[in-house]
Amino acid sequence: MSTTDLPTSIDDTAARLLALDYVPERALATTVFLALKLQRPLFLEGEPGTGKTEIAKTLAAMLGRPLIRLQCHEGLDLAGAAYEWNYARQMLEIRMAEGSGAQRDELARQLFSDRFLIRRALLQAIDPAQPVPPVLLIDELDRADEPFEAFLLEVLSDFQITIPEYGTVKAVQPPIVVLTSNRTREIHDAVKRRCLYHWVGFPDTKREAEILARRVPGAPQKLAAEIVAFVQKLRAIELYKLPGIAETIEWTRALMELDALVLDPETINHTLGVLLKYQDDIAKVQGSEAARLLAQLRSEAQPGR
Repeated sequence: MSTTDLPTSIDDTAARLLALDYVPERALATTVFLALKLQRPLFLEGEPGTGKTEIAKTLAAMLGRPLIRLQCHEGLDLAGAAYEWNYARQMLEIRMAEGSGAQRDELARQLFSDRFLIRRALLQAIDPAQPVPPVLLIDELDRADEPFEAFLLEVLSDFQITIPEYGTVKAVQPPIVVLTSNRTREIHDAVKRRCLYHWVGFPDTKREAEILARRVPGAPQKLAAEIVAFVQKLRAIELYKLPGIAETIEWTRALMELDALVLDPETINHTLGVLLKYQDDIAKVQGSEAARLLAQLRSEAQPGR
């Protein structure tokens, strides 16, 4: 697989992301361009549903590189993220060797060789045998336990992993690394120092409308405009979980399935579960609050206002 040349400028980066229907703000395009040029990991933090994971997928498509994804979770350790030895095969090999009278030193060398090494995402990403450097997505790092971050430091600094029984595996060409966090906890400074950082916030009205037009191109123009305005107003309310861009897109698709042409209070009330994911938030918006927000956006949309 051949790689596409890296972007030559910030404008080129933005244009190539836009060509794949990712609508970046200027600051994000700048950070992505610098991360690619400087071969530094890109650390994206922000609310869920704001396009952090999507940037890694888009970069892989844009550059013609495979995407390797490490989904972080509580209890994630080195064996789940980087490598482990195939103990079952090793035990079988030992039993077979005992029967054939093989030398212990030779057996030990064989047990910790390539054929017994199980490569997980981190080791796959820096494997010198990779035909092209992949895009490595370390997704939702904040979901992993804090001690796991120490495992990442060698990868983020030197694009290598040291395996005591095997040796050091180092990338010939560094992968493009994207880390994401929803900030449910703080990520250690040692990780952040090794990365270029960008906060991915909610889009403004204009950018969200452009995203929606690209992601749901069949949406009626008036419906799309009202959806964006309504979601923007929702984000100004104190809710437990504000709706992200992903929810805006999903709500638009749901309303289109219901053949909606414009918003109305009843349809909003019946479909809030697509947009909001907590019952307390739904209860807070449902009914009079939804009607108030809808009336407000309709009033603001009147000519001359």
